[in-house]
Amino acid sequence: MAGRGGDERRPHGELVAAVLAVLWESGEPMTAQQVNAALDRDLARTTTSTILLRLFEKGTLRRVPAGRGFAYQPVEDAAGLTAGRMRRELDSDPRRELVLKRFVSSLSEDDEDTLRRLLDEAEGRTE
Repeated sequence: MAGRGGDERRPHGELVAAVLAVLWESGEPMTAQQVNAALDRDLARTTTSTILLRLFEKGTLRRVPAGRGFAYQPVEDAAGLTAGRMRRELDSDPRRELVLKRFVSSLSEDDEDTLRRLLDEAEGRTE
């Protein structure tokens, strides 16, 4: 299916990721028009507005009044958003210990060391 300008439609997840990347890079609330311009893609402003609204409704973004509309900014940084997704996945599986065991066993040695250090720091056992 062709989009505006004859480009093929991009997957929704790719657009959402691009919108979030623009907002994280900005560090300031942005309107749909500002996000759309920063995306540097041939998108309808209404497409960008819809993505921003849906992210707001999911709690990923907060919004503030800006003129006759709103400006949006992320509630968390990229790492916080990823951590939240990981936590929700873990919470949704009744085999929590098995999931954690499989996750830990799949880590690289460097990631294992980092995880150990972070757990020690969280428990106040820093070296």
